[in-house]
Amino acid sequence: MSAATSRTGRPPAELSPATLDEIFGAALRMFADKGYEGASVAALNRELGVSHNLIHQRFGSKEKLWYATVDWAFAGIAAELLPELENTEGGPLEQARRIIRRFVLVHARRPEVLRLVNIEGVAETPRLFHLYEHHIEPVLTPLTAPLRALMDSGEIAPVPVRTLHFLIAHGASAPFSLLGLARRIGPGDPLEEEAVAEHADLVADLVIGGLRYRTEHAGEQP
Repeated sequence: MSAATSRTGRPPAELSPATLDEIFGAALRMFADKGYEGASVAALNRELGVSHNLIHQRFGSKEKLWYATVDWAFAGIAAELLPELENTEGGPLEQARRIIRRFVLVHARRPEVLRLVNIEGVAETPRLFHLYEHHIEPVLTPLTAPLRALMDSGEIAPVPVRTLHFLIAHGASAPFSLLGLARRIGPGDPLEEEAVAEHADLVADLVIGGLRYRTEHAGEQP
């Protein structure tokens, strides 16, 4: 039997009805919802409506699929966030406000990313190491650069970057990664375009306003 005949009914990767973006999008949702251990490649193939061996043919293993999916997801996030670094209009404080707002807007569109980070961030694993070293830290450093410059110059009081990160990434963006709870709290749909924009503006204003207040009232007795 020829190799071509033996593969009848199983289209090669390049002829798959699922595009790479479709595969990665479905894989991201799967890993974000079920975690790495609970994710099933067979279930993913069924969801995509492709050959039961397609993912193995393309990626070799669930582990390799996870890494490829994470790299794809964070590349898209970085592409939307980093251009804000080129816009210095209004000075560092206004730039920081725009960065915070953009971060919230971007993650409202891709809430699966933070859900995945929530799962992987619990324990020290090679997957968490990859997430931090290759994606979180390389983006976090330039995005917080305007605030760190203001802290160094004394224009705002020092604030730990870790505090800012968790406040914004896992606090301000939680209505999108914890959508069921957010809809319970209400009113309205937190993913409605106007609601997302209002939320992003409010978060950015509160963070920047809080930093300004903390600086202006430094040394005062509580």
